[in-house]
Amino acid sequence: MSTEEKAGQVLLPFFQGTDVASHAAVIERLHLAGAIIMGDNVPQSQGQVDTAAMTATNRLLSQATQADGDSWPGLIGVDQEGGIVARLGAPLTEWPTPMSLGAAGSTPLASEAGSGIAAELAPLGYTVDFAPDTDVTIGPQDPTIGSRSISTDPDVVATLGMAFSQGMLKAGVLPVVKHFPGHGSVTTDSHLALPVQPASVDELKARDWKPFAAAAAAGAPMMMTGHIAVPAMEPGVPASLSAPTYAALRGLGFKGVTVTDALNMEAVDQQYPAGAAAVKALAAGADLLLMPADVDQAHAGIVQAVASGALPAQRLAEAARQVVTMMVWRGRTAATPGAAPGAGAALSAKISSAAVTVVAGPCSGPLVPNAVRVSGGGPGDKARFEAAAARAGLAIGSGPLVNLIGYGGQPSGGDIAVSLDAPWSLQGSTAPIQLAAYGRSDGAFDAVAAVLAGKATAPGKLPAAVGPHPAGTGCAS
Repeated sequence: MSTEEKAGQVLLPFFQGTDVASHAAVIERLHLAGAIIMGDNVPQSQGQVDTAAMTATNRLLSQATQADGDSWPGLIGVDQEGGIVARLGAPLTEWPTPMSLGAAGSTPLASEAGSGIAAELAPLGYTVDFAPDTDVTIGPQDPTIGSRSISTDPDVVATLGMAFSQGMLKAGVLPVVKHFPGHGSVTTDSHLALPVQPASVDELKARDWKPFAAAAAAGAPMMMTGHIAVPAMEPGVPASLSAPTYAALRGLGFKGVTVTDALNMEAVDQQYPAGAAAVKALAAGADLLLMPADVDQAHAGIVQAVASGALPAQRLAEAARQVVTMMVWRGRTAATPGAAPGAGAALSAKISSAAVTVVAGPCSGPLVPNAVRVSGGGPGDKARFEAAAARAGLAIGSGPLVNLIGYGGQPSGGDIAVSLDAPWSLQGSTAPIQLAAYGRSDGAFDAVAAVLAGKATAPGKLPAAVGPHPAGTGCAS
């Protein structure tokens, strides 16, 4: 490959809107690795994902990556974690939050979840899903990861995160383990500013790095570095642009592709504009550069840095070889049949039924009479709860008040409080009965309604402490 071709192979950009032809032309002109599909790129029809148009979009983009005669498939990526981070809505399956896996505590179920998500992505032409999030959350002080984390326990995150990853691989989609050196234990959102991780390297190894070490041992194909400054390694520099970070990740035994978090995020873009971030990340040890603010500037910056000697040509060649090797390997693996959009609905409901947790209140029998009232939640939550209640045989309009607490919500009275996202939103609730649902899918509401009606028990355990209730609280023995 020429320097220009190698520079393209290490870039995975975003694009605006649904003008796919224009972006395909950019991919061809700059020899890019592929593209990431964001929410505004998803074609819609009657309020849902137009799956035929989505498949055609991804096919065109992938074909553009092979315009130079490359035999390997392009990188067509998406953020489809479950819960609040899901670029693709109905008719694809709606999944509960990743924290529901921690509450369920089942390794086979985590593997099924990874396969279930990937099985619906592969037929649409996706080759990469930027999941799982293996950050170990610290709880309510964590403003960014929250219920995207599986648990506050690093060993649980390691075990279930790797099961999820392996399940995704079995279904033909490359997982991306993220965000090294750990975004769950910092108190600043890197979308807005640069977080600082004050922990020592030994402290990080004992907590945040455990899931990444497990991923390295399991042969994970890709890991993402986060925009977090770690003074113990390189003060003031985002880990995604820091050579000691990549050395530490390789020191865990990781041999796959290192990819940065999105380079257009404020934690990086404020400090390294106009393509500088791409060159610095590449020089530090990144193999793939995600979402540079301006892909033309990033590409030109890399080519110029090699020409001037500021970036060793060998480092660029190594990074491009890493990316291409991974995609050649993926192209040689056996294709799986995939699944139709929505095929995972029963599995999604199964996960929620295994995760639903009684934080406070009785563990058996009906928790309400044959009717309830409902308040709170976000858009559509009340209607979804009412529909689930009806399926469970509960009337609406009288009886105890069920207070739904959505993403970022606070308890506001009620006889029964139900958290639909991270369970620590229950902290401070005075409701005598408190349930954690970890999702707002139909399956999550059905799981809650079944417990309230006494038609099912709540087997889940808290994956994080909630006020006076420690992690592990729940009805299951």
